Amino acid sequence: MAPEKPTQPSPVSKGRGAERRRWARAGANWPIMVQLAEGTFEAKVRDVSRAGVCFFLDRPIAAMTLLQLNMSLPVREGVRNVTGTGAVVRCEKISARLDHYEIAVFMQDMAEPDRSVIEEYVSLCQGELREEA
Repeated sequence: MAPEKPTQPSPVSKGRGAERRRWARAGANWPIMVQLAEGTFEAKVRDVSRAGVCFFLDRPIAAMTLLQLNMSLPVREGVRNVTGTGAVVRCEKISARLDHYEIAVFMQDMAEPDRSVIEEYVSLCQGELREEA
């Protein structure tokens, strides 16, 4: 599964929650595999940071559920597979009409090289935003 380059990457969002974020994040738009006790599901990444991932999925996942994530991240050299284990910190239904959810995961266990690759991706996206300005 080849990741798509985000069309409009975004650094930390502006708003009340932005000041509380320790790590910058960037918009994303590619598949992510979510491994739960009942099976593995493909979701779509919304944004990533060194500390977490937010994605869209067609089913809810209860807060504090532990899960494993696996995604292919675009980097300067091509694509890098990144995996980790995290806990769901937020799950919100997108709309009353859609049976899809926005799920935020705090990454508890991820190898440092994988976290560094995510930081590189975020940095690249922020650089692209500065160039467009």
